[in-house]
Amino acid sequence: MTDKLPKPIRILLADDHPVLRQGVRALAADEGDMEFVAEASSGLEAIEEFRKQKPDVVLIDLQMPDMNGVDAMIAIRNEYPDARFIVLTTYAGDVQIARALKAGARAYLLKSLLRRELLDTIRAVHAGQKRIPAELAAEVADHLADDSLTSREIEVLRLIAAGNANKIIADKLSITEETVKGHVKSILSKLGANDRTHAVTIGLKRGIIEL
Repeated sequence: MTDKLPKPIRILLADDHPVLRQGVRALAADEGDMEFVAEASSGLEAIEEFRKQKPDVVLIDLQMPDMNGVDAMIAIRNEYPDARFIVLTTYAGDVQIARALKAGARAYLLKSLLRRELLDTIRAVHAGQKRIPAELAAEVADHLADDSLTSREIEVLRLIAAGNANKIIADKLSITEETVKGHVKSILSKLGANDRTHAVTIGLKRGIIEL
């Protein structure tokens, strides 16, 4: 009597780029222990497909239409606390990483490393392990002691990134120009930035804001 083969790892893939989805499927095509049970191209679709399929592992992008990956993870884990997520992203910013881990990600994988690390990471997460590449863990550790920006400061930084002067930012947020100047000063101090442009560059690199 032959032993029964173990059930394949059932995977949901959520990413809004069809080419990437195709590539990921191709990477796992010859793996007998993996099966893609559903795909989603937005955060809302990911939630729907999870409810339908109850996959073992979810591969999820952070930047998606309708709802981003972090919010989708939070929504899914509210209903299914044991859901296991692997974040696939092009972003290495410490704020993005910390946000994803807090939302329940068990692994964080840069898209540039998929070919080398995806299959092992899927198996590790399915087995209950966590996988954060050393360089990304170091990125988070480097900023653990930093003062984080308040939600208002993030709003101001987003508006600076969009090219708005202080007066326009004040109008948009219904605050005084002096208050905006205070926020800008605090932002520069917390980020260790020399000027507004430098603050935007740091904000983008760390994943505090997105363009």
